[in-house]
Amino acid sequence: MGKNVNQLTLALSKGRIFEETLPTLKKLGLEPLENPGASRKLVIGTKNPIVKIMMVRASDVPTYVRYGAADFGVAGRDVLVEQGAEGLYQPVDLGIAKCRMVVASTVNFEYEDVVKRGTRVMVATKYAKIATSHFAGKGVHADIIKLYGSMELAPSAGLSDVIVDLVSSGATLRANNLKEVEEIMPISARLIVNRTALTTKGSLLRPILKQVEVIAGSF
Repeated sequence: MGKNVNQLTLALSKGRIFEETLPTLKKLGLEPLENPGASRKLVIGTKNPIVKIMMVRASDVPTYVRYGAADFGVAGRDVLVEQGAEGLYQPVDLGIAKCRMVVASTVNFEYEDVVKRGTRVMVATKYAKIATSHFAGKGVHADIIKLYGSMELAPSAGLSDVIVDLVSSGATLRANNLKEVEEIMPISARLIVNRTALTTKGSLLRPILKQVEVIAGSF
């Protein structure tokens, strides 16, 4: 699909990123012809006949775009930093799906003292690269425990000292007797583009990218 020079494929993930991208898609005339939440189809047409939407896992969006299976896509900064953004052009921060990458612990864990002493810390996260880099920069050795869900359970269950995860309102942390102890980075969704597609399909892609820049700048 991504190799048809007369067709563009946009990679998106279901959930918050899709929902918050939808207003921009409507302004671009790329509104999907079907609701991906109600459809089992993984490739959906849009009101623009040359653009199709490919629905993939959020963590897979950069991979599809990097290798040209999709020409462009929308991915969170967390995924791009964790996986690396080599080979991807990132022209626009869309300013959507905003949250924070943070370190959180149980309410009685003395995080600052642990960091000052440079004590080894057990970290539960699915963001191993980000967590390792963050703690290395503080001179703290992090033993990473890779989890893929229910991160908030790890400290209270004795699996880890802290977690590194995305936080929006912080309500889930509080509900599980955790506290945010440090912000690592702000997160938002970015438009990403396959660099080869910019050359081979530039006449189709560039007008869309210019429109997105205008729309993103109006937020």
